[in-house]
Formats: sequence, structure tokens, C-alpha cells
Amino acid sequence: MEHKLLLELLLEGVRDTLWMTLGSTAIGYLFGLPLGIVLTVTDQNGIRPNMVLYKILDGIINLVRSIPFIILLVLLIPFTRLLVGKSYGTVATIVPLVVCSAPYIARMVESSLKEVDPGVIEAAKSMGASDWDIIFRVLLVEARTSLIVGATITAGTILGYTAMAGCVGGGGLGSTAIQYGYYRWNTPIMIATVALIVVIFQLLQAIGMKIAKVTDHRA
Repeated sequence: MEHKLLLELLLEGVRDTLWMTLGSTAIGYLFGLPLGIVLTVTDQNGIRPNMVLYKILDGIINLVRSIPFIILLVLLIPFTRLLVGKSYGTVATIVPLVVCSAPYIARMVESSLKEVDPGVIEAAKSMGASDWDIIFRVLLVEARTSLIVGATITAGTILGYTAMAGCVGGGGLGSTAIQYGYYRWNTPIMIATVALIVVIFQLLQAIGMKIAKVTDHRA
């Protein structure tokens, strides 16, 4: 394979991988963040306990999280095709990535919000803060560093899933590694794709942790 063609192939793979990773993370948080907040609020120690709602959401999240991504990817093919018109490629892969990541994000958010000192919440209540004030001005603000760390970990996890999706035509560097590296016994492409995935992962982690450090009021 010519060097120019190889470079174009790898650059396209990097672009698609970043698009799937960042896009899925962003959309996943549109669903996962509110879900995590609801879990925290309705828990038995939350500001509005509702164990029926909590157990229903908790059960759904545990169910989805227990399904391996590669199996979920296949199970969602009809839904993905219905939603975007096809079941392969970068856009189609975002659908199962979001379905898989949203429950994971919800659990990460719940964990972060529960780290907030109960004393701070009680102080806000004693000052007449509403539930919305406690959520947006106390919980989310106090847990911002932990939330950013969670988002960083989530992005790294989704990056790994994008590579896995390459096995079924998901696009990105994973697909490049499978189609042009593994199937054609092209070791240089395999090494290049793995190296690029590692570099992207390290960059995402470094940027995320840097932002978390800047927002940490204890620093």
C-alpha cells in the first residue's frame, strides 16, 4: 500500500474515531446526566426519596450494563437501522455507543454526586434552598471535579468501544485495523492503528485531568 494512501486511511480513521468518541460521549451525557441526577435525588438518602422509581431505574441500568458491548451492538442493529437508515459506519455506531454509555454515565454521575458532603446539602436546606437550587447550585457545583474525571474515564471507555465496533463495520481506527491490518495480514497498519488509539486515549485523559485539576477548588 502506498504511503500516501496509508496516511489518508489513517487520518480518516482518526477523524471517524474522534467523531464517534466525542459525539457519543456528548449525546450520552444528555441522557446519562439527568438520569444520574434522578438516581441521586430519589435514593433513600436523597433530597426526594422515591424507592419505587429508584429501583426501576437502577434495574434498567444494571440490565443494560450487564450486556457486553459487542452483543448489544448486534442486538441494536434493527433499532439502529430504523433510526439512521443503516447499521454500519460511524453515524450508525454512535447509536449503540450512546445506549451503552448512558447507563454507565448515569452511574458515574450518581457516584460523583453522592460524594458531596451531606452537611453542605443540609446547610443549603436550612437556608431555604429549593430542590432545584440544591441540584444545580450545590450538588453539581460541589461535584464538578469528580464529574469531569468521570467524563474523562467515560471518553476513554467509549474510545475502546469504537475500536471494538470495527469488528462489525463500525468505522474508525478499529475498522481500519480489522479490514486493512488483520484481514490482509498487514502488520504495519495494525501497529499504526494501535499506536494512534493509544495516543488519542492519552490525549483525552491528559486534557480531561488537566481540566479537572483547574476546576478543583481544593487545589
